[in-house]
Amino acid sequence: MRDAVTSLIKNYDLNGRYFDRDAMEQLKSYFNSASARLAIAAVINANAASIVKASGVQLFEEVPELIRAGGNAYTTRRYSACLRDLDYYLRYASYALVAGDTDVLDERVLQGLRETYNSLAVSIGPTVRGVAIMKDLVKAKALESGISDLSSIDEPFDHICAELGEISL
Repeated sequence: MRDAVTSLIKNYDLNGRYFDRDAMEQLKSYFNSASARLAIAAVINANAASIVKASGVQLFEEVPELIRAGGNAYTTRRYSACLRDLDYYLRYASYALVAGDTDVLDERVLQGLRETYNSLAVSIGPTVRGVAIMKDLVKAKALESGISDLSSIDEPFDHICAELGEISL
């Protein structure tokens, strides 16, 4: 797993370049935002179960056909699998948040996921909506915890949503 620093170094090394002004600004930004990113990750860690549960509740209120007969979250097993997946995305989003880089999402979560969901006939749109709900809940929890710099929250969640690539419900 790479972080923003190792990704930056790798890119400059591949091109045989010294760090330029842009690289130095990226490093400065990464280190300046470290405290906020770590504080947000701590909020996620402390509230993961409630974030996942609340996002599931909101998702199923918005898209009730998911929990009706024939829906992808119908039956206890499927409902639990949905919440498990949301928890999985939340955990990996927190890793990407700390790393300041979304590579971990691509390497460990997103490669092949869309194809897997399609082969299992799992609707991707509701999954994307669930991730978006979690992003909003993380922002709210971070604000409640007194964290004012929320700028790093969007990137990992938006990356998951964009890579899954289907937003229609």
